[in-house]
Amino acid sequence: MGRGLHGRGALFEAQPPGLASRLVGLRPYELLTSPYEHPEPPFVVLAGARGLGKSMALAELRSAYRGHTPVALIDCEADRLTRLPDGRPAATWSPVWQALASVAEQLREPVVHGAGSIDFPRLEAGLLAVCATGWGAQDEDSAREEARRILLLSDPARRWAVIAQGWAGKVASRLIANLSGTGPVGQAVIEATLDTLFELVWTPNGLLKAGADWYRAYPGASGDAKRGLIEIARDFRADGTSRADAERWLLRALLADLGDTYRRRWERMRRVGRPVVLVDNVQSGAGPGLMKAVLKERADGVGDQVVFFAGLRGHRHPELPDAVRHPLPEVARASGWVPGASPSSRALLVTLPALTPEEARRVIADVCAADTDAGGATRVEVPPQLPYAIHRLTAGSPLGAAMLGQAVRQNRPVGAVSPGELLTAGIEPEGDAERDRRPVYRELLDRLVPPGLAEELAVLATAHDGDSARALAEARLGDSFGAAGVNRLRTQLTAEGLPPAEGYFVGDPFLRTLLLLRLHLDDADHGRWRAVHRSLLSHYDGLPGNPDTPARARYRLHHELALGDTADAVAYLRNTFRTITPYAWLETLLFVTAAPYYHAHDPHGRDIGAPGDHRKAVALARTDAEEDPPPGVDPTLHLTVRRLLHAVWQVTDPLVLPDEEVAGRMHFDLEQLSNIWPAGSEPLWRAAQQWPEQALAGRPLRVPGGDDRDGGGR
Repeated sequence: MGRGLHGRGALFEAQPPGLASRLVGLRPYELLTSPYEHPEPPFVVLAGARGLGKSMALAELRSAYRGHTPVALIDCEADRLTRLPDGRPAATWSPVWQALASVAEQLREPVVHGAGSIDFPRLEAGLLAVCATGWGAQDEDSAREEARRILLLSDPARRWAVIAQGWAGKVASRLIANLSGTGPVGQAVIEATLDTLFELVWTPNGLLKAGADWYRAYPGASGDAKRGLIEIARDFRADGTSRADAERWLLRALLADLGDTYRRRWERMRRVGRPVVLVDNVQSGAGPGLMKAVLKERADGVGDQVVFFAGLRGHRHPELPDAVRHPLPEVARASGWVPGASPSSRALLVTLPALTPEEARRVIADVCAADTDAGGATRVEVPPQLPYAIHRLTAGSPLGAAMLGQAVRQNRPVGAVSPGELLTAGIEPEGDAERDRRPVYRELLDRLVPPGLAEELAVLATAHDGDSARALAEARLGDSFGAAGVNRLRTQLTAEGLPPAEGYFVGDPFLRTLLLLRLHLDDADHGRWRAVHRSLLSHYDGLPGNPDTPARARYRLHHELALGDTADAVAYLRNTFRTITPYAWLETLLFVTAAPYYHAHDPHGRDIGAPGDHRKAVALARTDAEEDPPPGVDPTLHLTVRRLLHAVWQVTDPLVLPDEEVAGRMHFDLEQLSNIWPAGSEPLWRAAQQWPEQALAGRPLRVPGGDDRDGGGR
């Protein structure tokens, strides 16, 4: 398995056979057969949010089977499949038409060792019929090139490329000569065009004619092949449902051509395994139409032996309501797929999991071992704590682990380095020496955020729910965005597998951290950062009800902490220590200290003092002598709460390395608080035992016994 694909063994394992082996009938990278799990394979959809490695897995599948069985890989968001080619009549082209042509071209090459090339006469005839009309006299060169490219899908045309070039030129010239160049293209013009096509195009073994004859079964053809091609061309030009029906027949043609290849006796003897078609970004462009057509064909009993793997951004799609769903680890030994009556039940949706800490460590180690210099391969030493801190920051994102590993490799840090320092370090994109070095967090946002939304998302990442997001949009994003923009954005994020989480509008913690970092670094004096947090403070101050209830106060204190003001948070936690339940108190502490911290600020949010993390000094009691508790309060309780707040704030910060000394002090102060309030000693005592271990292991802190309550983890 290729570098960076840790955690995907359930898909790629050879022995015992993983999912790919059992569906394709071949072990990855080998010409050794594997028993088929299903007589007809499911349409496999690898699902997940951006950055989980769907594209990497599909590319690895192509590498694993290329040369062993026919393989094609298309990206439904690539320009070639989304943009009408220059000079091509719009009525004769669609993303699905282009996708089918691209798949057929790739399935022919490279030729599988020991087997012949694959012919696509049915598909070729259909593609020619669809694109044969609509050209003008000025388009002769473009028409000739398009005809030549399609003709090369048949084996004789491939063997005699010079003859094929001549055929294509004659076909294009005669086609154009038959067109008036004005008005709608009617049946008479299509008939004349196809007559020209069949008059000129002849192959030694009659493949194209046999392919054309297949269209006698097209609806409305009445057993006449030419009539069938006329009807499919007309349906394609009609767009809408008619075009979808025509595209489905073109897909059926491709599958029938593949089936013929595998049914021929000598070909069957020389081929092992099934052909593989890989469709990335199946949610876009040609993807939904192609997927729907395959599923409908299979549900209608038009069986095929093609193994489809698709990459889906998100976890659900309107075309897959009845898909069988399993996380990737659950299909390691058996898919658990049993098709039902509906077309979408023919799909197996496999969700890709996040990496475990150990898998993230191996990804980073692989990247850091890939560096080369004049003396050959060298390994960059990675500080032992760093991979686990990176896993905590990235929440197991394969893209995040790989890119931060790349930052380590390129910057070669000496000694300990924090994830936050890596995010702001410059990085040169792999394979693109022309580009300037950019901060890692910018490169990650370019890959993880839907295009054109980073600006708005950076602001809304500070919000906690729909109401606060709408208030923030009204205050900071202008009237043109408003509530409708917030709702659209939330819907889009949810569709891409990034739904809101409890207490956060941007639910994914890694993406939220990157967006907040972008907002903070937008300007040198952090003016926008301050304005956004003050807008949220105004929103929560204006809500009805008691502002000091834990469910309400936590939001105000969170944003005050983000602005560098810790006094109110310390006072609130001190004053409510004996008045609310210990569970609510600990939950409030965790939510408040989830506020981002980049460096020291004054109460107005401006930078102060030397750069560095000033929380550690407070947490370790080094500033206790400078702190003057307010009159009338218990000074011991005040100082303990102040130290604990800074300790939790520091050890849960995903941008810093876990600090063993601070974690030890957190343990001590929690035990002290359990002694101060014996009635609430149990949850405080259990937190004292569990939180340091959780923090140093890079796991979220959990309120003991409160995992099912609001704010139960950080």
